[in-house]
Amino acid sequence: MTLSELSPKQKTVLKWAFMPSTRDKYKAIICDGAVRSGKTVCMLTAFILWAMRNFNGQNFGICGKTVASAERNIVRPAQEQADLQAYFSLTYRRADHVLMVRGLGRENRFYIFGGKDESSYALIQGITLAGVLFDEVALMPRSFVDQAIARTLSEPQAKLWFNCNPEGPGHWFYQEWVREGQPEKHDALHIHFLMGDNPTMTPEQLAKAETMYQGVFRDRYILGLWVAAEGRIYDMFSETRNVVDTLPDLAGDCYVSCDYGTQNPTVFLLWRRVRGAERWVCVREYYYSGRDKRRQKTDSEFADDLKRWLGEDKPRAIVVDPSAASFIAELQQRGWAVQGADNDVLDGIRVTAHRIGAGELLFSRDCTHTLEEFQAYVWDEKAGQQGLDKPVKANDHCMDAMRYFSRTILGRQVVAARRRPKGL
Repeated sequence: MTLSELSPKQKTVLKWAFMPSTRDKYKAIICDGAVRSGKTVCMLTAFILWAMRNFNGQNFGICGKTVASAERNIVRPAQEQADLQAYFSLTYRRADHVLMVRGLGRENRFYIFGGKDESSYALIQGITLAGVLFDEVALMPRSFVDQAIARTLSEPQAKLWFNCNPEGPGHWFYQEWVREGQPEKHDALHIHFLMGDNPTMTPEQLAKAETMYQGVFRDRYILGLWVAAEGRIYDMFSETRNVVDTLPDLAGDCYVSCDYGTQNPTVFLLWRRVRGAERWVCVREYYYSGRDKRRQKTDSEFADDLKRWLGEDKPRAIVVDPSAASFIAELQQRGWAVQGADNDVLDGIRVTAHRIGAGELLFSRDCTHTLEEFQAYVWDEKAGQQGLDKPVKANDHCMDAMRYFSRTILGRQVVAARRRPKGL
């Protein structure tokens, strides 16, 4: 990686902590914006170079949502970065989560921390840090970030390094650090990245990345906007593109996804693949509401219903929310293969939105409850005002079952496609 290979914004990230005009003016740098915009690898390189040039025998912090994500996004790329390897040895001690960096007669320790919830702030107490890199800071609670910043206050030359993709405009980090006037309040340099700021992205890669996100996720991850999640969640759903009156030629593969309820509805969705294509059709649905029928069914009765409803179809797996432990046990006792659903709501919605927008999830006209829920499944406005992305917990049982299938069975293909290319 040479300066001639970098975009102007990447050059600024690399140089800001060394040039007197910016080094003395700013205590922090904030890089936000689109995914795959070249901000993360450039920032981690600059962070380590700055630490090794200015300190010896000091402690630094590298923070991710989890230790595993920090290892994946920061530690491993740092060890593979040729510009760092040319001057330093980087040894990671997984047992105590410390990256040891040695070179040019200096040695510093970079401690890896995970800030996944409000209790995480306790993990970083009691240590003095000469600088902190926050990777995906918008995924961390404020209490953790504030505690990490407090660990640097006794070091007059300490600097803070933040990167993230945007969330909603009510998010605490946007309100406190990013919105107009806030970077200046913290003596922070704010650089907003778009994918075009990554010189390794070809026009073909840029065009493909545009198709990976739909709805609010496109606004945030492609356009780099701090926008609210509002209105219908699957606003990209189209009856013309996603609803079929006559089933296409279907292959033998099939799955069932289940959202289990007692008083709330229990839903089964049967999915079959279109022959010769990576498109899946929800060919029929089962929907039973104990509240509406004024009678609650037992696990055994639901399993009997599932058997009758399936008829001759033999699913490769039944995908069920892991919290439905007793129903899962009932299904397993009857010999069905059960797979616990990945219940990450936001990531599941993102993956599902991509599939719907790409026309890869189709629905039979007979799936009446599912089609009705598409129109009623909306973002929670009150949660959005607090900086949270949450669906309204109503009219969501078919939507949950659909998300379980999309995220658990199909989601890995989308995740693989999202992996950033090597380099910047």
